[in-house]
Amino acid sequence: MPATPRSASLLAGLLATAGVAHFVAPRQFDAIVPRSLPGRARTWTHISGAVELALAAGIASPRTRRASGLAAAGFFVAVFPANVRMAYDWREKPAPQKAAAYARLPLQLPLVRWAANVAADARR
Repeated sequence: MPATPRSASLLAGLLATAGVAHFVAPRQFDAIVPRSLPGRARTWTHISGAVELALAAGIASPRTRRASGLAAAGFFVAVFPANVRMAYDWREKPAPQKAAAYARLPLQLPLVRWAANVAADARR
């Protein structure tokens, strides 16, 4: 499925919203930082939020859209372990929260494909 300029704008908006959320409500993100990462969870929360904001800016600009789309696809793969941790940690939560945590797992693949399609479309 080819991406469109609107698709790129929507992806940039999603990334920007998520990036801002990492700074406005960091506690929820701190909780899913894999324990194997060195340092404080809050540091990783802020780093990932800053990366999402940078990716959003890069995708929003046609000049940097291809590289940023590829980087976003890689980023979505890289944060998958955090989603796995969330699903594991939330296995005892009430059904709606547990369902949300489990639903995030298969949603990573469409995000990776979306970002890759945005990158591919920018090449044309």
